[in-house]
Amino acid sequence: MALNYDKLMATSIVDLPFSYRDTETMLYALSVGLGRDALAAGELPYVYEGGPLLKTLPSLATVLIPDMFPPGLGWDYSQVLHAEQRLELFRPLPPAADILVNKRVVEAYDRGPNIGALILFEAEARLASDDTVLFTLGNTIVARGDGGFGGPNGKGPAPHRVPRWEPDLSCDLSTRPDQALLYRLNGDRNPLHADPAVAASVGFDRPILHGLCTYGIACHAILKTICDYDHTLISALDARFSSPVLPGDTITTDMWQDGNVVSFQCRAKERDIVVLKNGRCKLNVS
Repeated sequence: MALNYDKLMATSIVDLPFSYRDTETMLYALSVGLGRDALAAGELPYVYEGGPLLKTLPSLATVLIPDMFPPGLGWDYSQVLHAEQRLELFRPLPPAADILVNKRVVEAYDRGPNIGALILFEAEARLASDDTVLFTLGNTIVARGDGGFGGPNGKGPAPHRVPRWEPDLSCDLSTRPDQALLYRLNGDRNPLHADPAVAASVGFDRPILHGLCTYGIACHAILKTICDYDHTLISALDARFSSPVLPGDTITTDMWQDGNVVSFQCRAKERDIVVLKNGRCKLNVS
């Protein structure tokens, strides 16, 4: 079944209920590397509920939208790539909440039969108790096997430009060999991240790490290096995925700060490969 532009543009879901509790909040923080040092005072409030307030990593928002990409769109799912992730936070995420989610397809671009389709999704989450907007998410998906469906041509949002000079700060965070097995418990059970046979069938010699786990590790690095573990400082986080991370890689996040904007880029240190690029983090600072 081929993509249908009119059907795509009519795809939306309103007031989808979703709930999460402190268990999911702590699991997410653990899955992107917080809490490994039991004596790291700045990290404990993200993974232990015994303090005055359990803190929430801003990128937790990415796992609070069930089925961000609705099923039955007509694409060849085996050829789908998550290309970009955008996040805007309007207030810090509560450690537990009942939320209502709106989801829609923003646009679908036809890049041609040999290139594929570019599909932009957007989701908004609101507190069910008072309809307060918590955050919006944006995703750009490349459906490599679905170009030529007759939609408009286009390129999507312009990427943020990262400086070409030496970074102001860098942070190395190691990943564990079982990192993908832990991260998948947040909800993404794609066997590409767990089953060696599935990974081999698409050209990888082992299961790869979820792109959104790398994104969360970048958020962790900024939180640790620039925000001194104050999660309320981060109000937006955008990035492009450029290469897979292998569980066990050390991820180096290079950062450039210009006022309240932090540009960032992530590399797999041992392999010297850029895995996340065009990163932009907005800070709540005067």
